[in-house]
Amino acid sequence: MVFRPAQKILPSEITPKSVYLNRRTLLAGSAGAAIGSIMPSVAHSAGENTRVLQKLETRPSEYSNEDLEPTAKEYITSYNNFYEFGTGKEDPARNAHTLTVKPWSIKIDGLVNKPGEYAYEDLVPAVQEDRIYRFRCVEAWSMVVPWVGFQLSEILDKVEPLGSAKYVAFETLVRPEEMPGQSGLFQALEWPYVEGLRLDEAMHPLTLMATGLYGEELPNQNGAPIRLVVPWKYGFKSIKSIVRITLTEQEPPTSWNIAAPREYGFYSNVNPRVDHPRWSQASERIIGGGLFAKRKPTLRFNGYEEEVGDLYAGMDLTKFY
Repeated sequence: MVFRPAQKILPSEITPKSVYLNRRTLLAGSAGAAIGSIMPSVAHSAGENTRVLQKLETRPSEYSNEDLEPTAKEYITSYNNFYEFGTGKEDPARNAHTLTVKPWSIKIDGLVNKPGEYAYEDLVPAVQEDRIYRFRCVEAWSMVVPWVGFQLSEILDKVEPLGSAKYVAFETLVRPEEMPGQSGLFQALEWPYVEGLRLDEAMHPLTLMATGLYGEELPNQNGAPIRLVVPWKYGFKSIKSIVRITLTEQEPPTSWNIAAPREYGFYSNVNPRVDHPRWSQASERIIGGGLFAKRKPTLRFNGYEEEVGDLYAGMDLTKFY
């Protein structure tokens, strides 16, 4: 399979590094209707993440869209949804320094020939790929992220799925002593955060296990040390800080579908023709574009329809949203 860039993002739509505008707090559910630009917190005096991010050994990838100009690193690392560290966009960057990411292991179980507790180092290749992907949030904002990672299929091939396996379930860390959003009075979701993919989606070459961005290890607030990235789906499908992968025959539960099933379906493919019940998905706001920046039309499957559209042939994507 040869990756062909679906559409080039115009230079006028790219997040400029020099733009620092006042932050407007966006809570879950209200963010989609918000306008304006968000200022990243370059320094967090109350909880600066002091973890030294190591450079990663990488190689180019045929699945990277090199025509896309990445969003400035300051925005990618300072504008996040990671409710385990708080519901505000700056909360993860402010609070995630408490997370211990080494050592790390992932339990892999369910319908596989080789279940077990796998050390991070035994799953992650020494040389990984640079992949520039669009990133589209269900809240109708977007970025372009230069990830470092490897295909999820490499892990699945290692553990050898059984013929009865049809889905892949994921689970994130539960550690309330290090993740303040899991221990506060306001519980945004039930913990642990769980997600899932159909097996063919998980095996697709675009489905990435990301361990870094901008050539370095993932910052804590971006899902360190390892997270899922599914570029044609809304961002909440790309679960962070993964500690368990389970292969199942039945469709697994997912956190946002449990919390609000009318609003967040299992598939959650980017689709400008299917609105969120409380806002339109037809266009998106480029982070850093400025208060009066023109919104960008949203692309079906986030611009990856040519690569993944056949996964959903014959499906009613209004019903299976």
